[in-house]
Amino acid sequence: MHREPKLERFNESVLSKYQVYNSIFLTLPFDDISKTGSLLPLFQEICEAGFKDNKNPSEIIENFFSKYQDDPSEEDQISLLFRFIQYIERQVVLFDAIEDASFTTVNNMDGRGTLRNVKEEAEAKDKVPQLREYLKRFNVRPTLTAHPTQFYPGAVLGIITDLDKAVQKNDITLIKKLLAQLGKTPFFKKEKPTPYDEAVSLIWYFENVFYQSVSKIYNYIQQNIFDGEDIGNQVINLGFWPGGDRDGNPFVTTEITLKVAQRLRSTILLNYYRDLRALKRRVTFNEVDVIISEMETPLYQSAISKTGKIKMSLEDFKSKLYQIKDIVEKKHQGLFVEEINDLINKVNIFGYHFATLDIRQDSGKHAEVLEEVIKTHPEIFPKNYASLSTEEQIEILTKAEGNIDPDKYEDGITKSTLSSIYAMQEIQKKNGENGANRYIISHSEVPQSILEPFAFLKLCGWKKPTVDIIPLFETVPDLKASPDVMETLYNNPVYREHLKRRGDKQTIMLGFSDGTKDGGYLMANWSIYKAKEMLTEVSRKHGIKVVFFDGRGGPPARGGGKTHQFYASLGSGIENEEIQLTVQGQTISSNFGTRDSCRYNLEQLLSSGVSNEIFSQDKNQLTDEDRETMTNLAEISYKTYTDFKQHEKFIPYLEKMSTLKYYSKTNIGSRPSKRNKSAKLNLDDLRAIPFVGSWSQLKQNVPGFFGVGTALEKYEEAGEFEKVKHLYNNSVFFKTLLENSMMSLTKSFFALTNYMEKDKEFGEFWKIIYAEYKRTHAMLLKVTGYAELMENQPAGKASIQARERIVLPLLTIQQHALRKVQELQEQGKDAEKMLEVYEKMVTRSLYGNINASRNSA
Repeated sequence: MHREPKLERFNESVLSKYQVYNSIFLTLPFDDISKTGSLLPLFQEICEAGFKDNKNPSEIIENFFSKYQDDPSEEDQISLLFRFIQYIERQVVLFDAIEDASFTTVNNMDGRGTLRNVKEEAEAKDKVPQLREYLKRFNVRPTLTAHPTQFYPGAVLGIITDLDKAVQKNDITLIKKLLAQLGKTPFFKKEKPTPYDEAVSLIWYFENVFYQSVSKIYNYIQQNIFDGEDIGNQVINLGFWPGGDRDGNPFVTTEITLKVAQRLRSTILLNYYRDLRALKRRVTFNEVDVIISEMETPLYQSAISKTGKIKMSLEDFKSKLYQIKDIVEKKHQGLFVEEINDLINKVNIFGYHFATLDIRQDSGKHAEVLEEVIKTHPEIFPKNYASLSTEEQIEILTKAEGNIDPDKYEDGITKSTLSSIYAMQEIQKKNGENGANRYIISHSEVPQSILEPFAFLKLCGWKKPTVDIIPLFETVPDLKASPDVMETLYNNPVYREHLKRRGDKQTIMLGFSDGTKDGGYLMANWSIYKAKEMLTEVSRKHGIKVVFFDGRGGPPARGGGKTHQFYASLGSGIENEEIQLTVQGQTISSNFGTRDSCRYNLEQLLSSGVSNEIFSQDKNQLTDEDRETMTNLAEISYKTYTDFKQHEKFIPYLEKMSTLKYYSKTNIGSRPSKRNKSAKLNLDDLRAIPFVGSWSQLKQNVPGFFGVGTALEKYEEAGEFEKVKHLYNNSVFFKTLLENSMMSLTKSFFALTNYMEKDKEFGEFWKIIYAEYKRTHAMLLKVTGYAELMENQPAGKASIQARERIVLPLLTIQQHALRKVQELQEQGKDAEKMLEVYEKMVTRSLYGNINASRNSA
């Protein structure tokens, strides 16, 4: 059957439908926003024409009001701009719903990167036995993180889901009603969400999306690749950070951790209960009906128990399901055995934990805890501990044991850290070991960074902790030091014995977010790549299987972009039997927001690992010359980015000209935007989300490209550009990096801030950014041979352009408001009231742009 190109499918199924449904939305008669819908398209035209004529945002807005309004007061102007913001936010939701509804039409669900494609390729190449063997040990673990950058209220999420279904059915009447509902539903919260609120919002995706999608993938593998036999491996595991991630979040408490774990358990049990009820309607045979009836009540009581009391153990639940299957196969001709198998598979995958709740804390906080424990427990730690050598400190840490009572400490970091370990023990008792068996240490710099929490585990009565200790290496120096740190740990007999009990497996987390903020785009990615190679080598030497957990954000600047291409590009020098990565913000809703998109993107991740192992024939190994080229490019880029970051106007520019300080006012996440409370902005303490997000709001996307153009240009000037082309043509890794950087450039729009060129304080600084943008743009086209950015991803580019067009009026309003804020701040107390209004306008304008970008921060 003929299939239209992806771009045509996108244009027909998404763009055309959006134009139709948006026209309906714009003409809805809302009492409180009369005429706004008819004025917004006119404002859109004025914005587009204005930026082409090099006008600044304030001039564009003045032009609009003079042309279409009869001398409105400032109050009337402000009112209409706020109504525009409300409309644009809802246009973004409409576009999201249409794109989600058209997912299976736009994407080939059986095409490249899907399990069906993998199976057929394995059959064609006679590699089915190798595929089976690999799937017995290969796992993918998406981990939903504790800092969502998209935080729609539950009511809006419900409307999006209903719109998705209505669009698929082309039910115009229902769509019109839902759009009317959307227009009257509040979009933002007046108060910040708690970590528990965040958890509940994200557990929705587990309950309604992942539960079904993951089991479908598992069932497909079992039936079509293993011919119905037991795989002996979960294949997909789920991870979860809300309520467990303490790094920089003072609002995560032990009580919240336990509450989130209970919510995960009750959610999965209720899902099982619903499936059991559905099974009861089908498996109505002798013997079986009695067993199911006996299971119903204890399972439901376990699900709704406020104390967390389990009336039916996981082992008993599994045993009864296998008993039902056995009876049906032997006495009832296997009728509905597929449905029974489906529930058995779900229970084997999700257990009573649903997802593993990771605990994370910063190494600096552990140092504070240790300092206090030393004071109160001289029998464990000598008073001169701090002055001892590294070797002596390591020996003390590995031998530490005890039963320290957290309640003997005053409320603070020591009490909360130690009580979190006791919480892990409690969660493991109720949810199973997988409920909470990972402890992650941010800013791991030395062996002691990892051994301090290891000691705390044993000081909380856990002589043989059933916990994986996971160091997180992020900055360029930490990545370089990571192999030596792990070598020291592997050589330590106590820690080595711990790893032996954990199956000779060591998980290591590598952070793209702070890595990019610290070292720039090319250096961060290359440093992580090299660190993986060296960590693989040192781990293999000690007989340890290393598992890499990638701390990825949504945009390319934070390790996002085309992640499946990245994983498919790794050679045999990097261990890849598991793909673990964080997923957050708009990436959750855009990649995993529906069952179809979730299944498709999980299959893409699975196939990337399979492709790298089974089909690649080590095509992804870099030659010595390519490595030298990559290293030089990274070094040049690093110096360029570092010099830029050290520019005297770098921090002031972010503070005065961007939306940085407004991120903490948006109420979309529970964490503070900085790790400390100091009044002065320090780049090291600044979170990656507001850092990258602020550049995104400016439409400058600096972290995704700065230094790339200069590095490529240096090779051109030296007459060695062929080396760069050779690297691009022979390395999928490098090709993926450049293509993701292209995405950052595609989402940039310097006409928006062109007025800054004439700013007395920041004009020269803006010119530096713009010059690097133009340089990178030209160099990327030269090395790829493309005529335009993202030429090989026309549908993806069309989606970006459509979204950027929707939010252009919003960005214009935001920049206008920022300019007004600067003017009013100079007027002092007399302008305080109006200053508050325009600052609110800046904050409100953040939401729509964040959500529209889908991977903006």
